[in-house]
Amino acid sequence: MESLKELYRVGPGPSSSHTLAIQHACLYFIKQYPNIDEVVVDLFGSLSLTGKGHRTDKIIEETFRNANKTVEVRFQNDWNVKHPNTLVIKDVHSDTSLTIYSVGGGAIRVEGVEQVVNPYVYPHHSFADIVQFCNEKNLSLYEYVTYFEPEIDSFLSEILDQMLKTVEQGLHSEGMLPGLLNMQRVANDIYKKAEVALDSAEKKTLLLTAYAYACAEENADGKTVVTAPTLGSCGVIPAVMSYYYHVCKVDKKRLQEALAVGGIFGNLIKTNATISGAEGGCQAEIGAACAMAAAACSYIENLSFEQIGYAAEIGIEHHLGLTCDPVGGYVMIPCIERNGVAALRAMDAMLYAKHIGSIKPNKITFDMVVQTMKYTGKKLALELKETSLGGLALVMPIHHE
Repeated sequence: MESLKELYRVGPGPSSSHTLAIQHACLYFIKQYPNIDEVVVDLFGSLSLTGKGHRTDKIIEETFRNANKTVEVRFQNDWNVKHPNTLVIKDVHSDTSLTIYSVGGGAIRVEGVEQVVNPYVYPHHSFADIVQFCNEKNLSLYEYVTYFEPEIDSFLSEILDQMLKTVEQGLHSEGMLPGLLNMQRVANDIYKKAEVALDSAEKKTLLLTAYAYACAEENADGKTVVTAPTLGSCGVIPAVMSYYYHVCKVDKKRLQEALAVGGIFGNLIKTNATISGAEGGCQAEIGAACAMAAAACSYIENLSFEQIGYAAEIGIEHHLGLTCDPVGGYVMIPCIERNGVAALRAMDAMLYAKHIGSIKPNKITFDMVVQTMKYTGKKLALELKETSLGGLALVMPIHHE
């Protein structure tokens, strides 16, 4: 598996696959061909169908403009491509071109180039193998990460600080989100309701929701956020981190360790299935984020290897088949609310693992459910995988010019 630095990425919203990865793709082309001054970028598949709502054309234009180059962006209807998130960048005056795939979580692959990202640093590809290794070496799951990435703590510190910062900024921002949906920011209003809630359970639910909304609204507004594991699901883990930090007073070092543990599960999903909504539906984004958050919570609560795996498994199992059908291609409906729901479910998954996991062993393992998610994603209709051709996007159509 790859470094956690390839899983947690800081960048502009609203989409890791449609803005952050596309920015990386454009910068990669510019680095390879610095003397090319005029290009055309063709978008295919999900990038074409939801690119307007995801601000894909805007990030391309901005990136090339900042490099003093001119660019034309074209939305193509051809689906005869190897990957549902494909872009082709061409020199206007020659045959020079690059075909690049946005593979989820801000990562890219360049056709004809073996690897753009860092080489694999983790030798294991299943949670069962990781647990066996940890037992043999007498390691915790956090120590497993530092065993292979001994310098990761400073990186995780930066990631945690950005998550907390994004939530804080979102909580204190008001007004309308960009686009044709006329969506109002509500995180601040939810937070105010949480402050005056008398029932402790209701207060907890509203706080987690406010934190998740705050982050997801910042993402929808194109502000700086963290892929966790994607930007469409960027509010889930920051919500639980913010809750443990502000309410439970858990220190940052412990939260950084929890991010490392959550990262193990995100990496396993990314390696054995997908974290791309265009490939696997929203189960690959929100389901993965919920699993990661559930594992992180379970680590904070000092649960066993088996219980942590159980919590992560619950996070995916009850998101199986979840469609990716953003209305108008905006990362707003159902995405913002979905982040709040998944944050709550992550906490519930931890409680299930803590209490039910101590009564009976779980029959379905984390590794099993990841394979099931991969299979389910392949069976999902094209219209339900980040194309805005079906589901909620069909019953509430938004027409871009």
